[in-house]
Parts: sequence; C-alpha cells; structure tokens
Amino acid sequence: MKTVGPATGSAAPVRLTSYARGGGCACKIPPGELEAMVAGLLPPPSPGQTLGPGQDPSPGQALGGDEDRLLVGLDDGDDAAVVRTGDGTAVVSTADFFTPVVDDARDWGRIAAANALSDVYAMGGRPLVGLNLLGWPRDVLPAELAGEVLAGALDVARAAGCLVGGGHSIDSPEPLYGMAVTGLVDPDRLLRNDAGRPGVPLTLTKPLGVGILNNRHKRTGEVFAHAVAVMAALNDKASAAALEAGAVCATDVTGFGLLGHLHKLARASGVTAVVDAAAVPVLDGARESLRAGYVSGGTRRNLDWVRPHLDAGRAGEDQLQLLADAQTSGGLLVAGEIPGHPVIGELVPAVAGTTLVIR
Repeated sequence: MKTVGPATGSAAPVRLTSYARGGGCACKIPPGELEAMVAGLLPPPSPGQTLGPGQDPSPGQALGGDEDRLLVGLDDGDDAAVVRTGDGTAVVSTADFFTPVVDDARDWGRIAAANALSDVYAMGGRPLVGLNLLGWPRDVLPAELAGEVLAGALDVARAAGCLVGGGHSIDSPEPLYGMAVTGLVDPDRLLRNDAGRPGVPLTLTKPLGVGILNNRHKRTGEVFAHAVAVMAALNDKASAAALEAGAVCATDVTGFGLLGHLHKLARASGVTAVVDAAAVPVLDGARESLRAGYVSGGTRRNLDWVRPHLDAGRAGEDQLQLLADAQTSGGLLVAGEIPGHPVIGELVPAVAGTTLVIR
C-alpha cells in the first residue's frame, strides 16, 4: 500500500478501496438491468429470419450494407466487438474500467489492464494498442497515486506485447481506471459465446474466489497476494491453447460470475450447461471467507439473475454464491478441453427453461 497521504498532506496510508462503493468487476451494473438498457439498441429480425433459442438478430443480418462487417456486436453480449477488414483479418475492440479492487495503486493498474486485455484474448485475438481510461478525484487523492496506477498498467501491457498510446482522463468523485483495447483476430478462428454445441466439455483456466477475497480485503485491509497474482495474470496462453485445441466458443469470467457468464454462453448457443461443482477450482481462503460473510452485493445479484434458469440440484447456498462470485480479471471459460486446466462440466442439448444445471 502506498504510504502517501491525500491532498491534505497527512501521512496516513491511502486505502484506495475506501474511496469506492464497489470494487473491481463487482461494481458492474447488474446483468438484468444492463440487458434492459441495451434491448432497444438491437434491430428487429429481418423478414423470414429464424432465430435459435435465446438468440437475437445480429446487426449485420438485420441491416445489411456496411453492418455486414460487424461479426460480433451487441446481440449476445459477447466480450468484445469484432469488425471484418478488407484484407482477410478482423479488428477486435473493447473497453473495460472499474473502481479500485485493491489498495495498492500499482497492483490495481496491473489488474485493470489484464482485465481489459482479457476481452481480446476471450475472442481469440491479439491485442495491439491500449488507451488509458482514468477517473481521478484530484482534490482528494494525490496525482502520484494515479501515476502508480498507470505504471502498473503499462507493465502488464508491455508483457502482453501491447502498445499504450495515451487515453483520456476526467476529474471524478470516485477513482476509476481501465483501458480501451484494440487487437487483431482471424475471422475464421473466432472464439464466440454463441458457438457452443452439445457434447463439448467446459474448461476453466483460473480459480474462482477473487471476488470474495477482494471483499474481505476492502473490509479488513488484509492482503491476499495469491489473489492479486491470479488477477494480474494474462489470459494470453489460455487463449492460444484454446485455439490450438480447435475451440470455437469461449468467454471470460468476470463481474457476472461463472454462473452468469455461463448462462449467457448457454443461452446464446441454444444449449444447457452442466457444471460439476466439485471440479471447479477455488482460491485458498475463499470458502472460509465466504462462510465468514464476505460476499459482495454483485455476487448476490448475479445469483438472483440466474436462479430462474438454474437447476441447482443438491448445491447449497454457499456453493451457489461461490459459483456466482463476481470475479475481476478471471480466467477463460472454454467450450473444449484445454491441457493443464480442469474440465468443470459440459454442454448438453437444451433443457426447456434451464440453461444451468449443477451436479
């Protein structure tokens, strides 16, 4: 934690998480509310167009013309937009930012950059350039801390081989940081959330539990170095391994939790996802922290959102909250078997009214 006082000149350590109501991807707008906001932006189906279960029309299908180049847009809430260029490649574009998830400014920058880059990896792409997105309460927190955030992000971007080309900043009541990232992807080797098929296993490339540990960190000041390491780790190798294995369907697990993102994948693909709860990897200390009550409001909202579509089997409430835990810079969830990572379930033919089954 940086021992630099705020603008008042005090020498007290700055706890960045105390300046934000939420933290990390747990501060996302709840998924149900978000879907209602963007519903009016989707065009109606074209005459005669037949949609699969849970599928919305893509802008290209509905509008024609230049919009045909938009391979991935709003329709299924995928991780990034993908636009076909004229030379056989496609551009991946995304933006992601959030309030402090940890108190250490440099670590927050590292985590936020890894999280933004993850959207490109989740589409099977390679990031090229990132732009900083910074909101800073300049009359409350020192500029030196903002510099630490930016430096941490630059460290991770460099490790990813991604340039950082400036960005945009505002004076805001809460500290905010993230990146807008542009990358390239082969349009014939996309990882999409609507391409899942029955009979395919599900692989998760990072353990769950960072949301619970982050919530404990925010409330107590305890530092969980292993959770920071997981959040700051890039998903580049996992993305490359998914493509090498022939996967065509993936997403990353962030603020909507494993269950929320898997629900979106299953709904978009017209399948049902079966999760083997015992096979899901969990960070050390997460279960104990959950039992102690360190559960974010975002996690509870995630679970409430998927309940109408969930067959929980014998899973208890603690297990469900863990599976719905709002992750920050989580792993890739891949429809396919990825060497070195646990298989946590499979996709099966659609069960009416149910996208998720826990066993």
